[in-house]
Amino acid sequence: MKLLTTSIRDQLLRNGRQRAALDQAGEDDPDFVPVVKLFTPDAGCTWLLTELDPDDPDIAFGLCDLGMGCPELGSVLISELESVRGRLGLPVERDLHFRAEYPISVYARAAWNAAAITERPQELAAAAQAAGDAP
Repeated sequence: MKLLTTSIRDQLLRNGRQRAALDQAGEDDPDFVPVVKLFTPDAGCTWLLTELDPDDPDIAFGLCDLGMGCPELGSVLISELESVRGRLGLPVERDLHFRAEYPISVYARAAWNAAAITERPQELAAAAQAAGDAP
């Protein structure tokens, strides 16, 4: 399975270009909604990605959870994710059913509270309310 379709890659690059333009203008960083969720089916790792670096599209930014109880916002190489294999030798996959409902800051807050990336509605709603992003 291809990790990033053309449309996903295009959206990630648009977000990356927008962040770069805002950074250059001295504006606050945008709080993008995750574009894609990647995971290891046999290793407990998950990534919610929001953007690609327009100067080096192999570098993605998002919420990274390596399954050790301390998810963090940061960068990851797409080429590295394409080479990762879990315990059973399975590659990283794209979650075909993932639809983000909140900006990355809400997923990060919920993940820090749960010690793992979560999609549980009550945990996300509580994180959104705490961040002032409740719908």
